[in-house]
Amino acid sequence: MAKKSSASASKSSGGTSLLSTLLGAAFVVIAAIVALLSGGVGGDNPNDGAPITVITRATLPPSSISLSPNVQSVALEQGYGASKSFWQIYFTAPTGSRDVTTYRGGIDTALAAAIDGVQSTLDIAAFEWNSRALTDAVLRAHERGVRVRMAIDNEHTIEDEDSTIGELIDAGIPAISDQRSAFMHNKFMILDRRVVWAGSTNYTVNDVYRNNNNMIVLRSQRAVEAYQSEFNTMFDNRQFGPRGSQNNSVSFTQDGVAIQILFGPGDNTEATIIDTLRTAEAQIRFMAFSFTLDEVERVLLEEAAAGVVVEGIFELRGSETEFSALPPLLCAGLNVYQDGNPATFHHKVFIIDDHTVITGSYNFSANARDSNDENLIIIREPDIAALYIQEYDRMRTRAVRPDDIPCD
Repeated sequence: MAKKSSASASKSSGGTSLLSTLLGAAFVVIAAIVALLSGGVGGDNPNDGAPITVITRATLPPSSISLSPNVQSVALEQGYGASKSFWQIYFTAPTGSRDVTTYRGGIDTALAAAIDGVQSTLDIAAFEWNSRALTDAVLRAHERGVRVRMAIDNEHTIEDEDSTIGELIDAGIPAISDQRSAFMHNKFMILDRRVVWAGSTNYTVNDVYRNNNNMIVLRSQRAVEAYQSEFNTMFDNRQFGPRGSQNNSVSFTQDGVAIQILFGPGDNTEATIIDTLRTAEAQIRFMAFSFTLDEVERVLLEEAAAGVVVEGIFELRGSETEFSALPPLLCAGLNVYQDGNPATFHHKVFIIDDHTVITGSYNFSANARDSNDENLIIIREPDIAALYIQEYDRMRTRAVRPDDIPCD
């Protein structure tokens, strides 16, 4: 497949025309009227009856990336949210404050509201857990008769003195823990067997209010079935880690959107990431908490040599080690950066061209590939890609290109 030149890739992401500006302004007025009259998104709300507040597109952060008019913003005091059709996307917005009294109105608020709308079942896979808002929401669900079940990582919940998991267990909520040295690293919830919440966000104060993270919400029966099979493997079968020939991965189309869901270890995750990256024609962006996979690094270098614009942001910690992909990518001349958040840059994201996003709990590391329980979503939807590009642009404004890494 022929690759576009760097120049054409840059041109394709240029500014918005006057017509687009006028249409955008008209949309703002119409959206405001609709929100006032209807009080919400209505049938496209994946929160199963829990209220969400619709605000105008004018509240989205400025970006050269265009969203289609039927993308609605979701109001958050500290964070960004957007909704369309069967999906929602959320991003955290850390302020840098260490004052916990300012930690309110984050993406945990949206998830807690969704939990408050649950009527029958709530299945939770949690690597970490100490959010007060989510703890209280789960307790409320349990108290009103919802069947709540949890699959957890023992080291980062039961054995963590800051965790509030004990409150849930003491209330009678069953929690099956992974006792291995590797991690049950998933962070997903299945609400009423109708909606899945997944992404990079642990259910903790730090991950919601201090760290950069994302959540993706899918109202899709095929997605629910895949995540339910994975949850049942851990909870019902007490199976964590490598499982031989078992494969809960799926590929399907929802409302015209192509989606792949994979679970690690064992679902050929690295090869699928590589195959997806090789579809790039113009640009690959990434945001990585950990990036140490040599084969993925090699493919990025090959794509760059073929004319694809490759750039990305690394979490500062660990980015200069001998295992990190940052030094070789930097020394090859790629625009790679270290994040400026004094806390943690926790995304695990690739954005291919302006239409495909890879996200989930899966760090780009050997542990994620070989040992940890993980989930990976590949979704081909231009509006979702545009939202992740907006997040990349926000993160890029504070990231810095390292100037002290020696190159041979």
